[in-house]
Amino acid sequence: MKVSYFPGCTLKNKAKDLDAYAYRSADALGVTLEEIENWQCCGGVFTTARNEVATKLSSVRALKYANDRNQPLITVCSACHNVIKQTNHAMLLNREFAAKVNRYMSDDGEYHGEAEVYHYLEMLRDLIGFDRVKEKVVNPLKGKKIAAYYGCLLLRPNKVMRMDDPENPSIMEDFVRSLGADAIVYARRNECCGGYISVESPEIAKRNSESIISNAKAAGAEMIITACPLCKYNLIKNGCDIPVVYFTEILAEALGVKENTDGK
Repeated sequence: MKVSYFPGCTLKNKAKDLDAYAYRSADALGVTLEEIENWQCCGGVFTTARNEVATKLSSVRALKYANDRNQPLITVCSACHNVIKQTNHAMLLNREFAAKVNRYMSDDGEYHGEAEVYHYLEMLRDLIGFDRVKEKVVNPLKGKKIAAYYGCLLLRPNKVMRMDDPENPSIMEDFVRSLGADAIVYARRNECCGGYISVESPEIAKRNSESIISNAKAAGAEMIITACPLCKYNLIKNGCDIPVVYFTEILAEALGVKENTDGK
């Protein structure tokens, strides 16, 4: 299976492991990630301003690229996924917004939200299947107690993201179990870590992160996994004393492809 892949900026510098393990794991599962040509920053955040078009053009071009090739668009960074999914939703349902975007993109041809957008986790669940992932595991993570940290952007706004129940999600826990590990369920797994206010209000970010970490540890977690580079940075920065790793890293470990990630 071939899919269009949008890595995003952070995965090419500070979060290279998230990207490299995604490639290695996809190969092991029979999926070819075809990186979108000439992709640009997704915009970093989805602004709801009705007349704001410029920062969304990169996402629309990526969506059109995937749609023109009749491929689903796969993202792995929570922030990129949120921006691209919300942009696609706007292109599909907001005629005024879509018309403005298509006037900007007149040389590239029109696009109206036809592409299918999946987070890498959704690809594992919906396109491959966790049962198939389990079959491919060669190094079961038996006995490891892993807490999934969702953060804000994977699940909200629910009417657009439609990944899981935003209040009681299970996709990451099901992922952990498919690798043979114990999934630790805790109350604050979908609370904000404060990443976006870490510069403006570092004390609030620290308090948020500490509450998440302590809650996960109290539930028995020995490791925290996340799909968001900013969440990973913020949790570690604010004193997490158990490992915080990308979900693709434990996937690569379970599939037996966790090697030096330099050069993928």
